[in-house]
Amino acid sequence: MGDNGTAAASNSTQASQVKSATRTLDIIEYVVAHGRPLVAQEIAVALGIPVSSLSYLLGTLVDRGYLARDGRRYSAGPGLERLQARPGDFTLAERVAPLVRTLRVQRNETVAFWVRHGWEVEPVVTESSGQALRYAVDTGRRVPMHPLAGGKALLGSLTPEELDRFFAETRLDRFTPQTITSEARLRKQLADVRRTGFAYTDEEYTLGINSIGRVVTIGGDVVGALSIAIPKARYGETLAARATDLLARTAGLLEAS
Repeated sequence: MGDNGTAAASNSTQASQVKSATRTLDIIEYVVAHGRPLVAQEIAVALGIPVSSLSYLLGTLVDRGYLARDGRRYSAGPGLERLQARPGDFTLAERVAPLVRTLRVQRNETVAFWVRHGWEVEPVVTESSGQALRYAVDTGRRVPMHPLAGGKALLGSLTPEELDRFFAETRLDRFTPQTITSEARLRKQLADVRRTGFAYTDEEYTLGINSIGRVVTIGGDVVGALSIAIPKARYGETLAARATDLLARTAGLLEAS
């Protein structure tokens, strides 16, 4: 009886997911076919979708850019044009975004993709955890490399000559009592990053937050680094092991693209 109940629940969940996917496609096709902005009520009546479900689907489509909203009206969004673009037309951020989003969903922790600008890093794609206790990363803000997992991952990819330049041209400022400001200690940690492929921080940029980073290379060139930020209250060996595994898989998908 228990097995039958589990199977029924699984089938019900799959049917619900298929129904949601079908409705999403129906909404896009209906709005595009009309060629004029439509209000939610028009879409709900035409497609027979409850308003409560429609509001969520419309919000998701607007967030992803597949629909555009102007007041109460919805029309085709710029995301639909991206679907017709050739692979070479996508920016690095656009290629990374779906995988960052998936990584966030898998662990429900804050995920970011960082790129290097000189001796600073900038998050170009971020996805915040949906949990009550979470850490947010703002895109477009450049920050020092040494206190961040993404920054350390990128530092670990530098040549010995480049690393010498980094230490000669930058200051290891302190952001928390845990920030590593000793060149010798940081060099030792970066040697571990090169050996293991992963960088770790322990409340070094923000108190209460631990992070794990992994560099990403495409075509043999370092293009950036992925990181997962986890509140220390949830951080532990098991969670860290799962996070490093997901980071490695996600980076591998980017590197194979």
